[in-house]
Amino acid sequence: MSIDFILPDIGEGIVECELVEWLVKEGEAIVEDQPVADVMTDKALVQIPAMYSGVIEKLFYKQGEIAKVHAPLFSMKVDSPMKVDSPMKTDGLMNTDSSRAVSGADNAGENASTKDSNENAGENSTAQDKIEPVGGNLFAQKTNKVNGKAVASPAVRRVARELDVNIGEVTGSGKKGRVYKNDVVAFEQGGSLIPATTATSSTRIEPSYVEPHYVERIKGIKAVMAKAMADSVSTIPHFTYCEEIDMTELIKLRLALKETLVVKDMAKQDIKLTMMPFFMKAMSLALKEFPVINSQVNEDCTELTYFNDHNIGMAVDSKIGLLVPNVKQVQTKSIIDLAADISRLTNDARSGRVQSSDLKGGTITISNIGAIGGTVATPIINKPEAAIVALGKLQNLPRFNEQGIVEARSIMQVSWSGDHRIIDGGSIARFCNLWKSFLETPSNMIIQMS
Repeated sequence: MSIDFILPDIGEGIVECELVEWLVKEGEAIVEDQPVADVMTDKALVQIPAMYSGVIEKLFYKQGEIAKVHAPLFSMKVDSPMKVDSPMKTDGLMNTDSSRAVSGADNAGENASTKDSNENAGENSTAQDKIEPVGGNLFAQKTNKVNGKAVASPAVRRVARELDVNIGEVTGSGKKGRVYKNDVVAFEQGGSLIPATTATSSTRIEPSYVEPHYVERIKGIKAVMAKAMADSVSTIPHFTYCEEIDMTELIKLRLALKETLVVKDMAKQDIKLTMMPFFMKAMSLALKEFPVINSQVNEDCTELTYFNDHNIGMAVDSKIGLLVPNVKQVQTKSIIDLAADISRLTNDARSGRVQSSDLKGGTITISNIGAIGGTVATPIINKPEAAIVALGKLQNLPRFNEQGIVEARSIMQVSWSGDHRIIDGGSIARFCNLWKSFLETPSNMIIQMS
């Protein structure tokens, strides 16, 4: 019996999604719950599983195309027709079981591929430099794959889609069979590569022709971010307040805690004690004294809602774009609890598979831009929140101590942006001073913890 697999309503009002990658081929036999496709919504990367065992008959979209919700994604011949009453029932089953769409079955292979991709982020401009010397023809070299997928960066996969090339058929010239842009271009131009230069050869590899420019559609998370940021700056009057924080004592405390048995046991569970739990807990303690920083105003600025829960978001630079998951009820959690939540959310966000519930309900946001670089920023408020802070990079700088002697201190610049309709300069300054005091003197923070 042949049925059409109807793309389910994934939630959040999403009506379409990008077909990132097919994990099966037409004519391939599949089993129930086997991953069939990766699709990109406005929120995250979602994996679609098979509801039945059978054979794939037709794939209705190509990689990179936009699939419509409630429309056929693929058709298949079901092994046991008795299990399926009608194609409409298939749609219903998918709608009630859409929570199973996000699967971690291939995390190990995908994480390995992502890590390898990150190490080769600049390969578009230096592909020739990365071709390793080999003896003989490159066609003798097999393309290594992770979980059946060719090893290639997202940029190379995009080029393959634009050239309508099946990247799985391309022989990779890089280390461990990695596929580079030149490999894809050469395959599309005739299916042959110029043999790599041997260690004793002086033959020069001619660079492939590169188009002067290319156009990429803004979609997925990037499109959502573009709309949200434009809406925020056009409707919220921002003002920025900068301060520096001496992190020396807090760094010493964290290093001491890392030697405790509790934190060592956390490390075995892949839970890291970073500085973020301290930033969040100190912020939560300060928010108790300045609740307006944890409030939100309605669209016409006639009502102000104060939140008792401190749901603190953290901006994560994921492989699919900027995501801002938030830790719920920070005011009730310990440093250890926060470390566990932060590790989970960071891992989920970086893999693009963060749950929608973790993206909702934030009341204030921290952006750790200093992890990449930079000291001062002007962050844009994550509407409808009222404030956001950007953390600069940690610097070892000279400062005068109480005795007037210059000594090296660990200094971090922080930059606040506030909604000037409800937060004035004095409020953000006093709030920041309290937050700063907890971070500079961790003993004060510990005493205030309930």
